[in-house]
Amino acid sequence: MMEIINRYFDAFNAGDVPGMLDCLTADVAHHVNEGQVRTGIDAFDAFCTHMNACYAENLTDMVVLASDDGTRAAAEYTVNGTYLATDTGLPEARGQRYCLPAGSFFTLRDGKIARVTTYYNLADWLRQVA
Repeated sequence: MMEIINRYFDAFNAGDVPGMLDCLTADVAHHVNEGQVRTGIDAFDAFCTHMNACYAENLTDMVVLASDDGTRAAAEYTVNGTYLATDTGLPEARGQRYCLPAGSFFTLRDGKIARVTTYYNLADWLRQVA
């Protein structure tokens, strides 16, 4: 169980979207911070494509925890990023760097990730890129 979470984050840090998608169930539920739930691999792929166009991020200080029954996991980490291109409804991108704590929560099924929920402090991010 911990292996799939580590593979997911290793793929994220490598910019390997297909590697991330390989860790997910076909019906993955992606709960985005301050956003709507996206369901399915195609929606997750589109989200990643958009994010990679607007942000360059690397996650450090990773701590992963898992439930004894193998159905849930959580990760706490630091997001180190650069705001590359202006995202809709957000401040203008000028290559601003940011660093903020974040966390993700997972539901696991059949050896894959069936739910990803990510949280970070949007007000802190906005302050850093203002």
